Amino acid sequence: LRGDDRGEVMKGGWVYIMANRYRGTTYIGATSSLPHRAMQHRDLAGSRFAARYKCVRLVHVEAHDEIAAAILRERQIKKWNRDWKLRLIEEHNPNWRDLFDEMLS
Repeated sequence: LRGDDRGEVMKGGWVYIMANRYRGTTYIGATSSLPHRAMQHRDLAGSRFAARYKCVRLVHVEAHDEIAAAILRERQIKKWNRDWKLRLIEEHNPNWRDLFDEMLS
């Protein structure tokens, strides 16, 4: 949380991608609380789609200063073809390791 000159509180946002396995099914989302949302997915409560395909591995994360920017980016990525999405993940996480534990440390 950050405040501006008028004392208002603004929250940042996150775009994230969950997967069920290496190069498997992916779920793209945006949230203001990444640890909480990732934990929901791990508990199979994050979304019906993610639960159905067991997308519990956090494989990509992007931080944004404002939640509105994160939501716009999420919508942009969702329109991409699958190859572009896989390339985005593999640019920073070529082995598709689960970033959840790294996020908490």
